[in-house]
Amino acid sequence: MIEKLPLATRSTLLMASTLVFGLVAYLMVLQKNTIESYFVTPVVMLFALHLFFATSWKVTRVAQIVVFVLVLVLGIPLIGFANSLYLQVVVTICIFAAMALGLNVVVGFAGLLDLGYAAFFAVGAYLWAIFGGSQANNFISGNLFPLNGNLVFLFIPIALFVAAVVGALLGLPVLKVKGDYLAIITLGLGEVIRVLANNLNKPINITNGSQGVRIAPNPENSPLAFITVPLSQATNIPFFQMQLTMYYVLILLVVIAVILFTTRLDNSRIGRAWVAMREDEVAAQAMGIPLVRTKLIAFATGASFAGAMGVLYAAVIGFISPNDFNFERSTQILAMVVLGGLGSIPGVIVGAAIVISLNQLVLVEISRVLQLINLPPRFDPTQYQQLIYGLILIAMMILRPKGLVPAVRQPAKLENLEHGELAKGVK
Repeated sequence: MIEKLPLATRSTLLMASTLVFGLVAYLMVLQKNTIESYFVTPVVMLFALHLFFATSWKVTRVAQIVVFVLVLVLGIPLIGFANSLYLQVVVTICIFAAMALGLNVVVGFAGLLDLGYAAFFAVGAYLWAIFGGSQANNFISGNLFPLNGNLVFLFIPIALFVAAVVGALLGLPVLKVKGDYLAIITLGLGEVIRVLANNLNKPINITNGSQGVRIAPNPENSPLAFITVPLSQATNIPFFQMQLTMYYVLILLVVIAVILFTTRLDNSRIGRAWVAMREDEVAAQAMGIPLVRTKLIAFATGASFAGAMGVLYAAVIGFISPNDFNFERSTQILAMVVLGGLGSIPGVIVGAAIVISLNQLVLVEISRVLQLINLPPRFDPTQYQQLIYGLILIAMMILRPKGLVPAVRQPAKLENLEHGELAKGVK
């Protein structure tokens, strides 16, 4: 029905509805003490849903820019100042969207099923938590830690490189297997990292074992303190809310950079080599694509995204433990990729938004509503997250096997390519 409207009408309707839902959501959040959250949350989610409409509807570029500015630049920060819960959820969505885009490189582009992806997430998170907190004082003398919070920007590229190396090393044993065997091996390697994090507390206490590592909050020594502290004092906004807003801006810029990078990567020679390898390894090898190097590049690229976002996750949350990087976390990220659409960049972002919103908002609000009718605790939907994920994925495989936003690949213009150019970029 919407598609039948003229382009100008669709664009005007989209901008107007975004503005109306944004104002209503903001006013409702301001009245959070008098309006129950299960009335407010659907309106906030409908406001954020306009981002999807802006990319899926055929509207003008001006309308898309207006919607993105209203939602990402104005709406979410203002709603976050009024209620930090929603801003925390959006920050979490952005972190996991960037990680899911990394897994999409491995699973969606290259066709390598990885069930231990959370291991690379753990590498980046522990790297910052150990040195950004006081944990490193246990094995490095001099009481030099915690480091200044602004060094988190240095640790992001460090974690990116370290995770890429770990990804390549973990990829070496699995180069000759595929399918179910690849999934089992990556699952085992992921568990190896988690078990190491759980046991590297003796004889030298590196990871603090199952107790986890905490980064003590210190406003004067936190990332971006030179901006957040003066702004917090000038606006009378609590420091933690201003800091969360700065994290949101930083992580949003990182996600935009990841989207641009993966888009260019998908359209590059190595991206076409991954697709060829995914469809038929024998045919890809016959065309001159080196399978070993191509697979290693895929593992290293995907792992690097997870490592970088692990640093930001540790900085935002302030506490990590081995339980944050178990098999359930890997399946959660994989569910984002499958739900959105294998190989689809916008689909993966939609999948991340759905899974995180379902986990942190929707199921919680449904649980609160059910409490009003005095149902037994065993019917609490938050206790059945994995069951709900499974039912959603089963329904997706039946109704939308290619995902909510299927991948659309533009065919290469072969008439402009020299002989062998498809494989030349990955030799």
